[in-house]
Formats: sequence, C-alpha cells, structure tokens
Amino acid sequence: MNVLQTPTFKKQIKKLHRNQKQDLDAAIQKIMDAPSIGEFKKGNLSGIQVYKFKMVGQLMLLAYEFYDTEITLVMVAFGSHENFYRDLRK
Repeated sequence: MNVLQTPTFKKQIKKLHRNQKQDLDAAIQKIMDAPSIGEFKKGNLSGIQVYKFKMVGQLMLLAYEFYDTEITLVMVAFGSHENFYRDLRK
C-alpha cells in the first residue's frame, strides 16, 4: 500500500514527541490494515474519512482519503476535536 502525506500533515508530525509519534504510527497501521475503519464525512468533507484514536491518553482525530483503484492512502491531517473540522475545511 502506498501512503502519501499532505504538506500540512508532515508539518504536524515534526512537532510530535517520540511517544506521540508511536501512537500516531499505530493508528496509521490500523488504517492500513483496514482502510474502511474510519467514519465517512459528508458535505464539504465528502471523500474524507476520520479515524478516532488515543494519543498519550487524549482523543485525537485522523483524517485520510483512501483510493482503492491505486491502493493509495493519503494522510490529510490530525488533531484534537477542537476546531478540527473547521481547519480541515480550509
């Protein structure tokens, strides 16, 4: 499976500590194992799936797109629920 990252996602990863990165990597691995695990969004965010996971005890959301024809997983963004969807629309 091909995993791509948006520039925004790459910037967010650089700011993480090692234990946070491990939790994020585990969540990405779960998505790679079962891409349909996330919840599909509607409206402005159609085509985006969001997977909820815990990062160092805090609930986080991970937005991604999965393209079955190319077997490509595009990691879009992650963050806490506060303003997550507002920022994702931009």
